[in-house]
Amino acid sequence: MARDAAEEYRFRRWFRPPLGPREGLKAHRAAWSFNFQSFLPDAADPGREGRAAMPDPSRSLPSQPSLRYLQLEARRRRAAGEFPALHDAQAAIAREHGQPSWAALRRLVSDPPPQEGHALAQLRWVIARFRDGDAAGWAAPGADELREHFDERFLAELPPGALITTITAAAADLRADLAVMGQTPLEARVRLGGLEVFASAEPDPPHRLTGLQALPAPGRAADARVAAPPPARADGDIPAGLTAIADGAFAELGLAALVLAGEAPSRPPWMIAQGWADLDRAEILSTGHRFPATGSTALVTATAVLRLVADGVLALDARANDHLRTVRLADDTITVRELLSHTAGVSSPAVADMMADRVPDLVTLVGPVMACGGPRGVVRPSNGGYAALGQLVADVTGSPYATAAAALVLEPLGMSGSSFPARAADLGPGAVTGYSVTRTGAFAPVQEMISALPAVAGLWAPPADLIRLATGWSSLLPAALADEALTAQAAPEPGEPRAGLGWIISPRGDIAMHAGAQPGACAALLVRIRDRQVRIILTSTLTSLELIHDRVLRAWGAPS
Repeated sequence: MARDAAEEYRFRRWFRPPLGPREGLKAHRAAWSFNFQSFLPDAADPGREGRAAMPDPSRSLPSQPSLRYLQLEARRRRAAGEFPALHDAQAAIAREHGQPSWAALRRLVSDPPPQEGHALAQLRWVIARFRDGDAAGWAAPGADELREHFDERFLAELPPGALITTITAAAADLRADLAVMGQTPLEARVRLGGLEVFASAEPDPPHRLTGLQALPAPGRAADARVAAPPPARADGDIPAGLTAIADGAFAELGLAALVLAGEAPSRPPWMIAQGWADLDRAEILSTGHRFPATGSTALVTATAVLRLVADGVLALDARANDHLRTVRLADDTITVRELLSHTAGVSSPAVADMMADRVPDLVTLVGPVMACGGPRGVVRPSNGGYAALGQLVADVTGSPYATAAAALVLEPLGMSGSSFPARAADLGPGAVTGYSVTRTGAFAPVQEMISALPAVAGLWAPPADLIRLATGWSSLLPAALADEALTAQAAPEPGEPRAGLGWIISPRGDIAMHAGAQPGACAALLVRIRDRQVRIILTSTLTSLELIHDRVLRAWGAPS
């Protein structure tokens, strides 16, 4: 039985690169990734040596599990006062059985187990090959062996030496029991010790890995500083259930800071801020603190480009190289429409170059010609493609991207609290501190850095400004062009998300989104297309947002 469209969307969002900077903090190289914002615990974590892997909290299901029994168990535990609401009990039972949500557990019980897919098979090879990587005498795989299991683009962005170092840093977790949390033939999601691991494989034999991501498992954080969080700060008329969702997600995911925000047509915006802006200073998070708008920055870039289209300065089907001056694309036929719709196949900068202490010139980062090694006409969100669009805006307007984006988008929408800092030192006191989670469960501040690609993830904004962006972008455009931006531009592959002009659109066509992550931050901006309602999720820790997505969509009336 196929998963419903909303769940398919939530599942698949992990298996394409969000439009945000890939991990690149050189002080924190313990990350697996090709096209994901991945961040493993710091390999230099004090006391790491000799410590056993964290125990897997999941329980095994019986050989013939009963959905009715699990439902009764959830009701019994709620009635006993263990949980305040039925969905909280269901979510807890799902996690106890190694599943990310009640919907996932229900499918696992109701559906026959799927045949093991290619991504899971390749992931099992990684686990078997590297689980003893911290043992004396272990022999690392050579480049030829790695090329049998990882595709060329993966190894171009994370070369064999760096890949081996980062995976072996997680050897202890690889020895833990494996719990499969979801899979399709080309994608897999598992739990290993204190990690959730996501993998994707190429569609053609030998089905090598094209993506590999590891995140701290929900609830891993055990920092005493967050044991008794301050009361949430709220603005506006909070929709029913959203305060409980924020409280539950904050505790269950083990977060330092969480913001939920949104707006419905003809109603004022609302915001919930839970946690701390900075743990060391005991600075309580407010709704006015600024977060890195990882992923959502692409909406600024896309809107700026579409404004230039509306003014007749650009044409959607014009060749991008006809307007680029500072850099050029290796493929001279790529159009502005293809860049906007994530179908141009532009290659992205190397992983290690995604974050910096100051913004470099794009030509310094990628050279005078940007490679175009990805598939043309297929939806593959590309940091390189949106970096090219940012340079296009700069070249056409004659102003730096940050200046042009402010004039075209931020200022008309009244986003006065937002900016594109050129240096990490410019972030200022209103910015939240980003955190990683060490192997002991403590929060460690992430070194302050900014995106090296401002057009991809350079925006820092308070929640209120992101609401202005999410609700107001279309007001800057002719209605027909705004509608086209939310219309799929190419026929999707079976089961794949679609892409409009800037937006990723769910397979069913009901939700549009921008999302991304970086060390110390996650961000998601969701728009329900039929009525343009908005939901925004921000965290100061790199984590899986699936639990929050699931509950937000359920509260929104979407299937879960």
